[in-house]
Amino acid sequence: MDQVDQRLVLVMSYYRDAELRGANLLFRLLSHLDDPESQTKLSLHLADETRHAWLWTKRIKDLGGDPVKVDDGYQRRIGLRAVPRSLIDILALTVVVEERALQRYQEHAQRPDVDPETRAVLHEVTKDEKWHIAWVRNKLEELARESGAEAEMRAALERYEEIDRLAYEELLAKERELFGGAAHA
Repeated sequence: MDQVDQRLVLVMSYYRDAELRGANLLFRLLSHLDDPESQTKLSLHLADETRHAWLWTKRIKDLGGDPVKVDDGYQRRIGLRAVPRSLIDILALTVVVEERALQRYQEHAQRPDVDPETRAVLHEVTKDEKWHIAWVRNKLEELARESGAEAEMRAALERYEEIDRLAYEELLAKERELFGGAAHA
């Protein structure tokens, strides 16, 4: 087997970390959204996130590597800038991070140097991200409408989009450094 590219293992470990931290957030949401439809969707969404973490773990192992503990990942960088204080905030943050995951996975899959097995994982997780964004955004809009908090929802989305932009720029800079100039994955 060829030498394992530890840079790629690190990128995949960042993906894995984001999925695990996303699962943790969803697990906590289970106690805040107690209607049957939300409980059902949260359960499936939570299962997807943990499955995504497993797919990244398996891909890393299949490459001959081991997952790397990530202390400065995307979700952690977001958390250092803002802590959601309301259900509207939590749902807005979830929408924004799911949108980033979708964009990130799609960009990675389009690279010409991606091996077929990694591309298959990227396509698999991308399919789920589209549904995650749709159901969480719908729930966010429903709750905002019912509570007259549309302005709070828009402000939360804008705030988290800016926080996401900053966190993502930091990660891209780190990745450029890692891969010698250009973001790789």
